[in-house]
Amino acid sequence: MSVRRLRPAWSGTRGIGVSELDGWAERRRIAEQARGERAWSLWGPYLAERQWGTVREDYSRDGNAWRSLTHEEARSRAYRWGEDGLAGICDERGQMCLSLALWNGRDHILKERLFGLTNEEGNHGEDVKEVYHYLDATPSHAYLKFLYRYPQAAYPYDELVREGLRRGRDQPEYEIEDTGAFAEDRFFDVTVEYAKEEIDDIHAVITATNRGPEAADLRLVPQLWFRNIWSWREGPPESRPRMAVQPDGSIACEHPRLGRYRLSYDGEPEVLFCENDTNLRLHGYQPDAPGPFKDGLHAAIVGGDESAVRRDRGTKLGLHYAFRLEPGETRRVNLRLSAGSRPRPVDHEGAILLRRIAEADAFYDALQDGIADADSRAIFRQAAAGLIWSKQLYCYDVRLWLKGDPLQPAPPRERDGGRNVHWRHFAGSDVLSMPDKWEYPWFAAWDLAFHCLPLALLDPDFAKKQLLLLTREWYMHPNGQLPAYEWEFGDANPPVHAWATYRVFEIDRDRRGGRGDLAFLEGVFHKLLINFTWWVNRKDADGRNVFQGGFLGLDNVGVFDRSRPPPGFGRIHQADGTAWMAMYSLNMMRIALELALHNDVYESTASKFFEHFLLIAEAMTDMGGEGFGLWDEEDEFYYDEVDIPGGGMLPLRVRSVVGLVPLFAVEVIEPSVLQRLPDFARRLNWLLENRPHLTCLVSRWDEGGVGDRKLLSLLRGHRMKALLRRMLDEAEFLSDHGVRSLSKAHLERPYSLNGFGDAFTVRYDPADSTSNMFGGNSNWRGPVWMPVNYLVVEALRRFHSYYGDDFLVEYPTGSGTFLTLNAIADALTDRLISLFAKGEDGKRPAFGDRPPIASAPGADDALLFHEFFDGDTGRGLGASHQTGWTALILNLLHQKARRTEVETGETAA
Repeated sequence: MSVRRLRPAWSGTRGIGVSELDGWAERRRIAEQARGERAWSLWGPYLAERQWGTVREDYSRDGNAWRSLTHEEARSRAYRWGEDGLAGICDERGQMCLSLALWNGRDHILKERLFGLTNEEGNHGEDVKEVYHYLDATPSHAYLKFLYRYPQAAYPYDELVREGLRRGRDQPEYEIEDTGAFAEDRFFDVTVEYAKEEIDDIHAVITATNRGPEAADLRLVPQLWFRNIWSWREGPPESRPRMAVQPDGSIACEHPRLGRYRLSYDGEPEVLFCENDTNLRLHGYQPDAPGPFKDGLHAAIVGGDESAVRRDRGTKLGLHYAFRLEPGETRRVNLRLSAGSRPRPVDHEGAILLRRIAEADAFYDALQDGIADADSRAIFRQAAAGLIWSKQLYCYDVRLWLKGDPLQPAPPRERDGGRNVHWRHFAGSDVLSMPDKWEYPWFAAWDLAFHCLPLALLDPDFAKKQLLLLTREWYMHPNGQLPAYEWEFGDANPPVHAWATYRVFEIDRDRRGGRGDLAFLEGVFHKLLINFTWWVNRKDADGRNVFQGGFLGLDNVGVFDRSRPPPGFGRIHQADGTAWMAMYSLNMMRIALELALHNDVYESTASKFFEHFLLIAEAMTDMGGEGFGLWDEEDEFYYDEVDIPGGGMLPLRVRSVVGLVPLFAVEVIEPSVLQRLPDFARRLNWLLENRPHLTCLVSRWDEGGVGDRKLLSLLRGHRMKALLRRMLDEAEFLSDHGVRSLSKAHLERPYSLNGFGDAFTVRYDPADSTSNMFGGNSNWRGPVWMPVNYLVVEALRRFHSYYGDDFLVEYPTGSGTFLTLNAIADALTDRLISLFAKGEDGKRPAFGDRPPIASAPGADDALLFHEFFDGDTGRGLGASHQTGWTALILNLLHQKARRTEVETGETAA
């Protein structure tokens, strides 16, 4: 193959000017998909980055998914419920997959998938030990770009495991950069780009550059394979997909459902086939099993075993390119996967690739209108790329998983009383937005709700379908509960689905104009009525409108596991669980009011949720008429309270995000809404007159604010200012990069609870948690979390819409500077954006003291969007590619741009 000198992997479009293109090309594709005219979503980045170590692949007795199918076994055991790969794509049913494998001549295995430590091996839980970036993507997947950095030395698999096991929780994670694997820039930059010519005609371009000082060998092995659908139940021979080399050298692929495809490629690679079957010699106690097996490519390329592959046909293909790259040299491989029976030529000149890049530029230029500085635009675009790359096909049929497959050994009987046994109705086979495709390659209900806000900016139809999907009968439990996550569907997460639904509705309405998608809003609302009832019936044990959510997604924020109180404790009355339900009530009221503007039957439903909100507000102040509530008058903060049998109520005085959640339960009603909905207004007036003890608990309902608006909030003015005083105190919650999840005051003054058999203590941990309460991923005792901060910013803006510019609060606390609530929201937004932005020193706080591998021009612009951030420094922590809810930075940047336009008198395009 000839050597081509290429544009750097970091550069954008320079071959075609945006002005020469239809700047609406990507939006047109999104619209065609939404209208059902063209299935641009047929192919996408849906391939998991880790299928091993997941619950759905676990058929063990003890339910230890990490040990049931390991990284070491993944190359030789066929997966039951999905596939994984490096920089890969697949069709929306996961029937055929395309990805990349690599070998540097030194590793003991072929690099087919990303490596990382299991939850047991990592000193802070599971952790991917690779360097890779999602550089670009468009919602239709017409263009995708992925960067992987591959060491030229042997990959330090064993060293990473040993050191992860050795280190304690008080030490940072041991990363691959710490091993010296990238010393002297001895690595390859490998970029994979996909460009669709049509919905089922995909160009793939793989470029590899030697960044090191000496010549180095590299094997590039593009892989195409069929998901194994034949090893689980009987089927006719013709139901087995097949691929075979043709006389012209192309690869013909035929699948009973997907149909016929052809793969074309350039150069003269070694064409190798095997079968996507478990190696029965290793795992089936069948030493004479014929093969070839799933690990055939590894055995042939790394082990030199020619008998492990075939040259003509199979269900898994590897195109083996062997290169020796000089320092700075780049090699390129072109592929084309297209539907039909005839081969189509690869795009040697890259015309389609350049056009799709230019269309991506045009799409983002329009979306980023008003975002002035280049750095913020780069943050926006890479966050969008990570969000799009985090789509994944999720397949899991619980009933079938528990029962087992006809052609496989029966699952252990212990599983009948194990994980997810009460969710037999669950049968997912859908593309979902994942928190992180390696660390959390499974959907999480409350994560997904947050994902949908930035998704709505990019592709509103996809965002709406995600929210609808979780309420469908094959996801939502018949009793109304939403599934939490596959490790335990029955856990309770904060009920934010209604909040996300209305926010997505608003974003979509802003784009489309008119009344908005009322059918979507109404469809979700009806299902959430069932979910709301589940919360009331299952999580308000005493019927006092005080809720016990248990886990609630905040991991170890409490002094003990709130789902499993220690012996001697009674029921826990949660300030956050109760406040989440107050927020849920207001969210449902808001949706009902929106629907009532077009169908007056919903007015009484809106009144119902208004009254439920009032009852929760009453309970938080005076539980069951017993004279105590969740607000602590002495500390002026909200705390959980626990029943001590025979000893009354004990407040758990941990100043954490638990006590800030009541801020989020806020709604402002415009006077025009009350004018248009007279029945709702009459019901509210009746409550004012006949239930004054309830309405006096709700802030300013009887007093008109700016524009005669009405305010619904758990916080009257004094309590709100008291909470804000703590939240905006840099010695407590306020950090340089957002609001911490635990007050820094607990660094010097830990909260301890003694006298109950064990000593329980909460101490401020700004970074990875030193507690193993929820395994390695217990990290709510100090760090900054994007979703909570987003809700804080939103709540402040809603309060400002009522109070206006005359209501001032000291910011930061003790500074002597007083700002409006809107100005404080702006300031917090800037602090959150600063996590990713270059400071005056040219550094990005999220990188911490570990600068990016700076060999290529612009390398420091390859960003990561972490799960959470150090409460003192802003360093990114946890899952390194959790662009899901951290992609809320898109909404913050977008809102900031729009506010700037309003303030400067400009109008958005």
